[in-house]
Amino acid sequence: MGTNHPPQGDDHSASRAEGNLAVKADQVGALCVRRRDNGSCQVLLITSRDTGRWVIPKGWRAKRLKDHKAAAREAAEEAGVSGKVRSKPIGCYTYPKIDDVGARPVRVDVFLLLVRREENHWPEQDQRRRAWFDVGAAAREVGELELRTLIKGVEHLSR
Repeated sequence: MGTNHPPQGDDHSASRAEGNLAVKADQVGALCVRRRDNGSCQVLLITSRDTGRWVIPKGWRAKRLKDHKAAAREAAEEAGVSGKVRSKPIGCYTYPKIDDVGARPVRVDVFLLLVRREENHWPEQDQRRRAWFDVGAAAREVGELELRTLIKGVEHLSR
């Protein structure tokens, strides 16, 4: 639900820190895309609440939702968009999650969301900015190399 806290009872974080050996990711994210009239693809990025850097909508996995549905929910809450979400992840990336204890690597499974609707009002609109970028510009804006690679490959996935 857009919270910044891991679910309770997550006792396999250590194995993830040792090279992402766990099968399941810690978080799910939505790579939100749309096609322009000229056929080019655009990627929606939002700012993080803490540093204001450009990221994709993401959040902790949900016990009662399939991962792709949880990713779509994060896109609605954090970016105010909805559409058709693919049920299988297109890839994953890792980022350092900084909290009270320090930093730990968090793995995010990424699901492609073809945006069909963009709301004027959404739950986190006062906490974040959102903007559409051409694929190359979006890849340059994000800090994680693995996420850059996923963004660069989205052109052929969204057809």
